[in-house]
Amino acid sequence: MLVRTRAVLAAAIVAAGAALVAVVSTPPASAAVVHRVLFDNSKAETAGNADWIISTSQPDPLGQNANPTSETSWTGALSSWGVALQKTGSYSLKTLPAGNTITYGGSGALDLKNFDVFVMPEPNVLLSAAEKTAVMKFIQAGGGFFLIVDHSGSDRNNDGYDSVEIANDLLTNNTVDSSDPFGFSIDTNDISSENAVAISSSTDAVINGPYGKVTGSIIRDGSTQTLHKADNANVKGIVWRPGSSQTGSTGAFFTTSTFGSGRVAVWGDSSPIDDGTGQSGNTLYDGWNDTAGTDAALALNATEWLAGTGSSTPTTPPTTAPTTSPTGSGTCGTAQLLANTGFESGSTGWTATSGVITNSSSEAAHAGSYKAWLDGYGTATTDTLSQTVTVPAGCGGATLSFWLHIDTAETTTTTAYDKLTVAARGTTLATYSNLNASSGYVQKSLTISGSGSTAITFTGVEGSQLQTSFVLDDVTLTPTA
Repeated sequence: MLVRTRAVLAAAIVAAGAALVAVVSTPPASAAVVHRVLFDNSKAETAGNADWIISTSQPDPLGQNANPTSETSWTGALSSWGVALQKTGSYSLKTLPAGNTITYGGSGALDLKNFDVFVMPEPNVLLSAAEKTAVMKFIQAGGGFFLIVDHSGSDRNNDGYDSVEIANDLLTNNTVDSSDPFGFSIDTNDISSENAVAISSSTDAVINGPYGKVTGSIIRDGSTQTLHKADNANVKGIVWRPGSSQTGSTGAFFTTSTFGSGRVAVWGDSSPIDDGTGQSGNTLYDGWNDTAGTDAALALNATEWLAGTGSSTPTTPPTTAPTTSPTGSGTCGTAQLLANTGFESGSTGWTATSGVITNSSSEAAHAGSYKAWLDGYGTATTDTLSQTVTVPAGCGGATLSFWLHIDTAETTTTTAYDKLTVAARGTTLATYSNLNASSGYVQKSLTISGSGSTAITFTGVEGSQLQTSFVLDDVTLTPTA
């Protein structure tokens, strides 16, 4: 079993003592679903003028701004997409940073098994054989894969491969199924400027999703897909080039399909997801807000469809706009209240015992690199972690949610030698101990009553002999009416 020492931790300590803050973002209070989405940035998605990221803070965009309200709250040409999802409160978003490898079934926090949807926005580097296997197995096991390509010749990093070639290589040269698994191929073409038309449907979940009715999409130098219904009966073109037969096989611009237990969507151009804002020096195009298409609704509805049921069932449909629930004499906001929920910005927003907030590789984070690690020394020790927030007036309370991993060297099955208490408003909400140890993270959800200022406090108390580690990550506080 792992035993910590203060000396070893010193190298991994993130400076403590940042001021306590109250941060407001915009998810609906009643959202119970968690759709976990991983955006890829490991395949040169920012090469040249491309800026296909939701934020420069990676892997956790909340490290840049925990309260995103607009596309400029996060830096990246896909920030509008990310912020719109974040504001629903139904999504947990991460980015696979450059230099990382796509994996499935591994132990890393950014492994595909930890996500419901994998978004690959115009890849510019060929996937390795192992990465192609990982993506295919992820979909086969029930994951959602959102592939955005561009026109033929869009080799932004000049390595000899454009996104069309990279996509077709994945479909035809993998170890899982290379026999046209999704029932479509990407065409080698470049359509300079057209406005594609959506199918007329009252039942398609992408066309008629919770983010609005899809009527079409812009094409600004993009490519199309050819459908092979004999290979996959579930393949479906839902947005087509103008003039194309929507019951045919050529001219599809946005296509959906299935593979195994999973779902797939492909879009033939990156311009529709580009919100026109990004890192300095990039030449971008605001297709997200182009009134010639309903690109935002298409991207968001497709993400929702690909995510399936997520980790639970939503109690209300998502919305891209903030909502409020009036109660009592005030208005209960629908905001997630805590700052720096994944600790990726170090001690920002938190007060903690020195060494608690750490990126030490000795204990894995639930997501990203940082987490809060209380105790684990094998000596009589008390560690604390706290943040003071204000639950808006008019709220009946709030829900505290967090992921907890308890690792212990204790062998007893009857005695709680080491304990973690969770408190708010001077009241203990829950107590966990060495008796609750598990091999991985377990999500906890606790209820806090009333509105106004409160300190959320975690206190770990360890006995004098065998170690118990209490590791926390992805801590959120959502008000309830």
